[in-house]
Amino acid sequence: MASGAPRVFVSHLAGIAVFDPNGDQVGRVRDLVAMLRVGSRPPRLLGMVVEVVSRRRIFLPMTRITGVESGQVITTGVVNMRRFEQRPTERLVLGELLDRRVRLVETGEEVTVLDVSIAQLPARRDWEIDKVFVRKGKGGALRRRGETLTVEWSAVTGFSLEEHGQGAESLLATFEQLRPADLANALHHLTPKRRAEVAAALDDDRLADVLEELPDDDQVEILGKLKEERAADVLEAMDPDDAADLLSELPEEDKERLLMLMRPDDAADVRRLLAYEERTAGGLMTTEPIVLRPDATVADALARVRQQDLSPALAAQVYVCRPPDETPTGKYLGTVHFQRLLREPPFTLVSSVVESDLPPLSPGTPLPAVTSYLAAYNMIAAPVVDAGGSLLGAVTVDDVLDHLLPDDWRETEFHEPPPQTPGAVRGGETVRGH
Repeated sequence: MASGAPRVFVSHLAGIAVFDPNGDQVGRVRDLVAMLRVGSRPPRLLGMVVEVVSRRRIFLPMTRITGVESGQVITTGVVNMRRFEQRPTERLVLGELLDRRVRLVETGEEVTVLDVSIAQLPARRDWEIDKVFVRKGKGGALRRRGETLTVEWSAVTGFSLEEHGQGAESLLATFEQLRPADLANALHHLTPKRRAEVAAALDDDRLADVLEELPDDDQVEILGKLKEERAADVLEAMDPDDAADLLSELPEEDKERLLMLMRPDDAADVRRLLAYEERTAGGLMTTEPIVLRPDATVADALARVRQQDLSPALAAQVYVCRPPDETPTGKYLGTVHFQRLLREPPFTLVSSVVESDLPPLSPGTPLPAVTSYLAAYNMIAAPVVDAGGSLLGAVTVDDVLDHLLPDDWRETEFHEPPPQTPGAVRGGETVRGH
């Protein structure tokens, strides 16, 4: 842990107010959600349980939290108001970890957990539990007489998952470090029962990434075994074009029911994509490229490109349009490539460096023509513009390749199942999404 990294003891967070960026109160913190891991590695903090005005308890991912200080929590983005439901791999920090009897690794002495601290990892949005505040002695009425001390998470035992008898949890620990494509390949080779167990235990963002890499049959099978509200959450976390491809494989009645459960804005993007033929620019595009107004600066553009959730293909260029800033936009003016942004002073307006000489693709452009366009102009993404001149989205090279390769390319020798070592400890899981 780097010095100066923010650290907060969770007892100080209980009951404090949560505010949105406008200063309006969203609710109050009632607990924190963590994922324990095999061995002595600190748990990753997934988010907070927040009680809103209606007394409903919702889940607030740590990725939506921009500040934990001065007796308040500041959140950004849209808050999902669905009721919080704890999953098998998750632990409530206040409700399940505090007042627990654990042992000091060095001496074997039994101690009582009074508090734990959370810290933000350097240069990242991730948080983890790093220290434990404990009291020696047997607890109960005499607990106040024991010595108290703060130790590293790894200095106590009795929290972490055992390496056996944990259902899908040990398997998840083995898969933690895999890329989505490799985890998808591993899931594909599991039995349907084990595949469903692992999928149910993955958080929404991780499961969304994995579904995007699975064959159509596996996608439909996994989605069909999820509760409908959970399935809608996962579809929201997927790229709109991948969610549209998956929904197109479902019966009309099931597709419409899931669309109705999704957030209106997410469902609207997917409905627009479903209106296009699959092997056209409109059917291939994503509706979430980086869109900037003409008066934005190069500094603004670089800040958008730095967003860690963007794929390399989408981060390679920005699209300059008149308002509105979300697709479908106002008039499309042109593209600015990442390399050009790096060569210009930060205060330069993007409208002064925009490239408008290349004609954009129309939504009805067939796949062979899209492929030729990307190859001819050495592009890894291309704008899709309607007859009225509005930007509808962008086609990226990875989506084009998915449709050019054979249907069974994910099962060829290129993608052998990754080696698995029972009880292996892996690192780097993603946070839960709701």
